[in-house]
Amino acid sequence: MKKVILMLMLFMPLATFAQKFGHVNAQEVMTSMPDFIKARGEIEAAAKQYDIDIKALQDEFQRKMEEYEKNQATMNETKRKETEDALQQMYNKIQQAVQDNQQALSQMQQEKLGPIQAKVIEAINAVGKSGGYVYIMDTASGILYISETLSKDVTAEVKAELNKTK
Repeated sequence: MKKVILMLMLFMPLATFAQKFGHVNAQEVMTSMPDFIKARGEIEAAAKQYDIDIKALQDEFQRKMEEYEKNQATMNETKRKETEDALQQMYNKIQQAVQDNQQALSQMQQEKLGPIQAKVIEAINAVGKSGGYVYIMDTASGILYISETLSKDVTAEVKAELNKTK
């Protein structure tokens, strides 16, 4: 009898304090936000413009390189050296422009997407607190298995929370 009472006392707190677990697809939440769609469009437009600018520099470099190759045999040593130096400088300029564009694009992504990610995290935290969840895991981060019986999908709730904050 003591064992039964002891087992009841041991398991009763577990039943009384049942823990709630949730999961969310933060990527799905974020990509459905109008702010994200707008930011992604601006980032894609900037990336396209950067590509156009680099392509123009590469085309000019290619044209000058072909001109150099065609006239190389008739150039004197000084002119050939000047042309080669100019081509090398142009090549370096293209490489620097590529690096600068990548950095600018990365910075733009951080500036535009950072606040959106913060809003999503804030909404997840609000849902977690109001729903009494112990954990809310992000399924977009590569979790291989989530028990649908022990964990509730709160993606819709997070989207609703975000809509409240508009």
